Formats: sequence, structure tokens, C-alpha cells
Amino acid sequence: MRTKLFILFLNHDYTEGRMYRLGEELMNLKLCSVLKDITGVTGMKIIRSIVSGERDAAKLSQYRDPNCHHSEEEIAKSLEGYYKSEYLFGLSQALNLYDHYTKLIHECDEEIKAKFSAHKCYKGNREVPTKSKKMRKQKNDPTYDLRTELYNLCGEDLCQIDGISVFTAQKVLTEIGLDMSKWETSKHFVSWLGLCPMNTVSGGKVLKRGSKKNANPASIALRKAAASLSRSKSGLGSFYRRIRTKIGALQANKATAHKLAKIIYNMLKNKTEYKDPGETKYLEEYRSRNLKNLQRKAAFFGMKLVEAE
Repeated sequence: MRTKLFILFLNHDYTEGRMYRLGEELMNLKLCSVLKDITGVTGMKIIRSIVSGERDAAKLSQYRDPNCHHSEEEIAKSLEGYYKSEYLFGLSQALNLYDHYTKLIHECDEEIKAKFSAHKCYKGNREVPTKSKKMRKQKNDPTYDLRTELYNLCGEDLCQIDGISVFTAQKVLTEIGLDMSKWETSKHFVSWLGLCPMNTVSGGKVLKRGSKKNANPASIALRKAAASLSRSKSGLGSFYRRIRTKIGALQANKATAHKLAKIIYNMLKNKTEYKDPGETKYLEEYRSRNLKNLQRKAAFFGMKLVEAE
């Protein structure tokens, strides 16, 4: 089903591109210059009205959503183009395809929701804890509350983890399942995902450094989640930036994905909630660890650290 849904999304994007090409390149409409997304509320109302026969730019601009950044005058100016019959027919066909694939995606959503309800581990519907991290609604979010369904399925809210979106949580759970006993420790789990070093050693000497090549979808999802933490004001975001400064963004991405995988493993196996320490506390703990290491090294050489005035 995931493959079929992916194909639908590809076709959905294709119809969006077709509507964009017909409007921008052939009809000379500059709607994309004033609207961030032509398939949003304002864009779809205007396109449907054009297909229905409306040509007056002033009337079309009245479909502007209050949240739109551009004024009605700017939108009206962008709608001055060539409304030829052949272009309008192509736009109508693209709109019909867009509606058709949207309907199919919603049907897939309902089928997936039914599967979640049939396999949830907890009887009854439980709401996600009120202190949970708020998730911003995205354009392609499912029609049902996927986060609550995942919470009822595994008993833990993985979206509490910074960088883990509801789709990332769904992809990871789909690939690894709910039984963490398959991996003895979190190290085994991370190794299975290919998120740990795999060096070639001979005679106690490291001949080659690298990592295990793995196309596991769960591993790819965690890497993408790690990349989204570059500006996060959380403990994980601070960890990502610290590692990136030392060894570069590519290795920092992998190291953060490694940490995310361990957190998910412990949450699912031990049924514990994730609590973000915060950027400030993380940096304080990191400073404290470094200070202890320096004190231990100084004591080894018969010296003592003295705080500067």
C-alpha cells in the first residue's frame, strides 16, 4: 500500500506541475509569483473559477484568502493572460486529474486508518498527552489524526522527539515493527540500521574507516529527521551543531540519526517518555563533562586546574 500511495503522490505532483506549466508558460498567468502554492485555498478557488468560465481578473482576485500576503490588486494583475480555448481545455483536464488523485489518496488514508484501528495494542481511543509537542499541519497530512493512531498503536508518542514528524514516526514503525526484543540492545538496533561505524581492522590496525551501506527506509527517514535539527533550540539540535562544527555536516547527520535511533529503541522497549533537556542544560552538561576530563588528565600528570580570575 505504501508503494501505491507513493505512486499516487507522484501523479499528484505531476498534475500540479501540469497546471503550473499551462498557467505560467502558455496562458502567461503569473499566479505563482503572488501565491506560494497554487494548490492552496486561494489558488484552487481561482483555478476552478477560471475553468468554470470566469475571466474577469478583478472578480477572480476576490477569492483571496485573508492569510495571503499579497493584495487583491497584485493578484488581479497576475491574472492578465491568454485564455485560449485549447489552454483552458488542458487546464480543465489537469484539474480533473488533480481531483481524481486527491480522491484516491483520501481513500488510501481511510484504508490505512482502518489497518491502524485493527492492530492497535491499546483498547479504546487515547488522546495524545496535552503536554505533547505541537505539530504544524502540513499540506499533505492525512485526513485523520495519524499521531493519535500511532500513539494508540505503540503506546508512546514518538513525535515528542525533536525532528521526528508524524510521517517519520509512521515510516520507522512500519519498517521496524513494535517488538524490540529482536535486538538485544540499542547497539544491535543501531547496527542493523547501518548508523554506526564499520571499520576494517587487521592485526589491531584500522585499514579502512566507513559505515555499513544500508538502504533501509527507516535509516533514511532518521537521517532526514536529523538534518532538520540544524536550527532546533533543543538538546538534539545543540548536539547536531556541536558535531557539525567538529567533523562536518555529513557525519553530524549520521551521528544525530544514531542518537535518534537509540531514543526510539529505549522508548519502545522500556515504555518511557522522551523529555528534552533543552539547549542550555545540554551545553552545561557538555561543559561539565569536558571539565572533569581535563581535571582527570591534569591529575594524571601531577597537576591541578585553577580557575582564572
